[in-house]
Amino acid sequence: MAFANRRAPLLLGRLSGPLAARRGVCAPAMAPPRRFALELPDCTLAHFALGADHPGHTDAPDARPDPRLAVLLGPPGRSYSLCVALGPDAGCRARVRGARLHQRLLHQLRRGPFQRCQLRRLLCYCPGGQAGGAQHGFLLRDPSDGPDTRCALLGLLGTCQEAPRPLLGEFEADPQGQLWQRLWAVQDGKRLQVGCARVLPAPEPPLHPVVPDLPSTVVFPDREAARAVLEECTPFIPEAREVLDLVDQCPKQVQRGKFPVIAIEGLDATGKTTVTQSISDLLNAVLLKSPPSCIGQWRKIFDDEPTIIRRAFYSLGNYIVASEIAKESTKSPVIIDRYWHSTATYAIATEVSGGVPHLPPAGHPVYQWPGDLLRPDLVLLLTVGPEERARRLRGRGVEKTREEAELEANSVFRQKVEVSYRRMENPGCHVVDASPSREEVLRKVLSLIQNNCKHVPGAPSC
Repeated sequence: MAFANRRAPLLLGRLSGPLAARRGVCAPAMAPPRRFALELPDCTLAHFALGADHPGHTDAPDARPDPRLAVLLGPPGRSYSLCVALGPDAGCRARVRGARLHQRLLHQLRRGPFQRCQLRRLLCYCPGGQAGGAQHGFLLRDPSDGPDTRCALLGLLGTCQEAPRPLLGEFEADPQGQLWQRLWAVQDGKRLQVGCARVLPAPEPPLHPVVPDLPSTVVFPDREAARAVLEECTPFIPEAREVLDLVDQCPKQVQRGKFPVIAIEGLDATGKTTVTQSISDLLNAVLLKSPPSCIGQWRKIFDDEPTIIRRAFYSLGNYIVASEIAKESTKSPVIIDRYWHSTATYAIATEVSGGVPHLPPAGHPVYQWPGDLLRPDLVLLLTVGPEERARRLRGRGVEKTREEAELEANSVFRQKVEVSYRRMENPGCHVVDASPSREEVLRKVLSLIQNNCKHVPGAPSC
């Protein structure tokens, strides 16, 4: 298909006959009403809608989107949206495939002709707050409006042959300054314009649009939800089958013994290793870690996968640890170095774009402990100031996971993790300032354990 001159006026209104007939190419993906949430440089979100999908504003000549969007969507320069098209009823297999495609696109958009462009997170969603409608994507802005950027994007689109397939939007401004989006697809090797819609204002929803999808994508409410994700991964991650086999060997319902179970949480370099080891020695307790050693050998493999797969791996690790807790707590106290709270907080902070104000509010069900997972008697959250944590990290010299590197480089991400920790419920976290001396921190931790747990052996002074 031959393209018109990129500087020519944008086609407005109805598509011509041949193009209108082709709109069916991606009709299933375009059918639901569309809203978009764009993450801005200051970690706020700007919301906009397309065309007649925004009730009450379709024909209003002065209906203009957030003025901040004009800077990112309009001239000078040119912006493109790229979203992985998932329907609102997409099942687990489609979500896994969509997440892997999204990650592959991210890697490709950071290379080659796209390196000169600015890349931002973009979320496409359906209004109303229902689950299943969120689609992750990107906004790619070419400040120089280079002639080869669109060709490279359409070429990238052509390499995606399996469902779900991404949709490419191109933003332009008409002579009156109104913003429009043209939508492109590739069908049978042909590049087709399949849509044209005006960019219109949209209200910010009460909850971040991705929140309804968290239980099916990253904060799994039970063992079977996480298991279903890893089951879909077995064709391309052989280790997923080994993890599932270990999970299936664990009883679905376990009970802890009479001795206390204490989970110790915290960001890296807050002293978890020192505290967990010291407390387990002082109490003659068993020290466990999540993920457990039986699957820890595959941690790097799953850390390189998209969030939905990575979090399913860590979630199932918690259930394997739970069976170990049940057995060991009949004989002695159990100390756990990270447990479900870590899995959930990192998932929420990663999946929810924007800053702390966009997190689910305190009291939201996403912060509740899973009903089928063995609960600890006490959860301690170790904290230190960002400067002290950075100093400790510099002295460690160990390899970082993707999320650990993000914690160090991105203060907003770190704040979202910390706030999510503090919002966890049933059980919540007892916050412990880990900045003082080792002896003082251990005294505080021991005091909390002895005041909140039964059957704690007498511990020597620190």
